[in-house]
Amino acid sequence: MNHSSPSSQFEPASRIGTQEDRAPALNKRPFLIGAALLAVVLAIGVIRHVWRSYEAAAFRHMQETAVPFVRTAKVVREDGPVEIELPGQVLAINQARLFARATGYIAERRVDIGSRVKQGDLLARIAAPELDQQYAQAKAQLVLSKAQAEQAVAQVEQTRASLDLAQRTHARTATLAKQKFESKQNDDVARANVETQAANLVAAQAGVDVAQANIAAQQATVDRLKELVDFESVLAPFDGVVTARNVEMGDLVTADAGGPTPLFSMARDDILRVQVAVPQAQAIGLVDGLDAWIIVPEEPGKIFKGYVARNASALDQATRTLLVEVEVANQSGDLRPGLFTRVRLDIPRAQPSVMTPGTAIFFRDNGPQVATVGKDDIVQLRSVAIARDFGVTVEIKDGLAGDETVILDPPADIRDGKKVAVKPPAD
Repeated sequence: MNHSSPSSQFEPASRIGTQEDRAPALNKRPFLIGAALLAVVLAIGVIRHVWRSYEAAAFRHMQETAVPFVRTAKVVREDGPVEIELPGQVLAINQARLFARATGYIAERRVDIGSRVKQGDLLARIAAPELDQQYAQAKAQLVLSKAQAEQAVAQVEQTRASLDLAQRTHARTATLAKQKFESKQNDDVARANVETQAANLVAAQAGVDVAQANIAAQQATVDRLKELVDFESVLAPFDGVVTARNVEMGDLVTADAGGPTPLFSMARDDILRVQVAVPQAQAIGLVDGLDAWIIVPEEPGKIFKGYVARNASALDQATRTLLVEVEVANQSGDLRPGLFTRVRLDIPRAQPSVMTPGTAIFFRDNGPQVATVGKDDIVQLRSVAIARDFGVTVEIKDGLAGDETVILDPPADIRDGKKVAVKPPAD
């Protein structure tokens, strides 16, 4: 039995159908809204991507077509000498250490450190009585040898006279023996006497030679001892100054001992020599006679002029430097041996070079380069070889001819063929 309400039994069929259709329509709306939002987001993303691509392309185009402003400078071609400044040490033109050649005691000392002396001045006197006695004995022995030589000469004359007498006697005996007035035996005795006297003459002449040799030997001994006696007076070997004194009055000094201490040291300082080591790069153009300037740090404002007097002609294998000596006059005495100095030299260039500002150099994979500005302000990159870096300027030995204009502080994106605009120089 159907207990449905009367109203439901009589509800119109069209209303029932409308309600059934409305339920599915309410379920599709969220999907449609989501799809619409997604489409909007995608559209915005596409638009922003296209816009950014456009902006990037426009920026690239602007970068490619933009003309950057750059500062430039002209390079300088250097044909003159290379000026270098090197450390040096001052030495005396002549220096000597004076040792004792005579054994004895210091009897007199006339100089001390700092004393100015002339060549031949007496510095000290050594008392050597034993040496003096040896010298006196040698001279006496020389006199005796000369007397013996005179005696030997007299013996030769006597023997020659005896030989002459023997020859005359033999001549008479031989004549008489032929005439039968003298016996054959007496003739033989006379001949033997001649031969004996001849042998005596030879021996006497040999005695003279021995005596002369003894004189020569004794004279050499006398001369040697005289030289040693002269060494009792220690004399200055040249004009100069005494730089060291190692003896006092009464000190015992020994001649020719192993490793002795020098009595004095002397230096000639009216002319000085400054030793300096020139690097290999500049040694090629260095020649004797070049002017040099000596600078002493402790004497600001003073420059001493000298010249290259000599060089070693061969480079030191350990340092690859050339030892050079500069001579400088020092009559004023302002320079002293042992000083550390700076030596400035103007050395002729082996080949011309180009000087460029240091800010024009930049480095890339293929080494140092510069950017030059050519015709119509077009950039050209050039690889260069650096000779010396002075900081503010750089010496280029290869890569530039000397008539180029280079860009200072070139941009990082600088490249060949790029057009630039040159800034006018600042006031």
